[in-house]
Amino acid sequence: MRWSFAAPLAITIIIAAAELPDLKTPRTPPEQPIAFSHKLHVNKNGLKCTQCHPVPDPGDFATVPKTQFCMGCHSAVKTESPEIKKLAAFHSDGKRVPWIPLYRVPEWVSFNHKQHLGVQGVSCESCHGKVSERDALAREKDISMAACMDCHRAHKASNDCLLCHDHR
Repeated sequence: MRWSFAAPLAITIIIAAAELPDLKTPRTPPEQPIAFSHKLHVNKNGLKCTQCHPVPDPGDFATVPKTQFCMGCHSAVKTESPEIKKLAAFHSDGKRVPWIPLYRVPEWVSFNHKQHLGVQGVSCESCHGKVSERDALAREKDISMAACMDCHRAHKASNDCLLCHDHR
């Protein structure tokens, strides 16, 4: 009788595990709608992460710039570039660029950018890698629970379950 639950339980565990996102494996850069070089923009223009990716209150997300921000320079700079023409088309159509997200945590995990950026020794690079050295971005850092807990231990931050996990 006790084995009658084993098979369905095993199948449920296998299916649930298949549904979990792979947060450890580095990825190759996806083909984005516009080729964008962080390396060029950071090193040549001296842009800082939060200039293009502000973190509005309550701080859960770093945003992606609207085309209007990019066109502030690109209405006059490299206007004949095929990539800038794509940007200009999104802008004139009033559409956002449909960037492919690189970092996503599961929906039951709470992550607040603003809280993390306020910690001594933690920077955007801590989770996102050396963006300033990349022409094309990919997820290259481990954002699994184990990696987050290791970072919390290193910075003497709490590893209490309800700090990061949904209270449901």
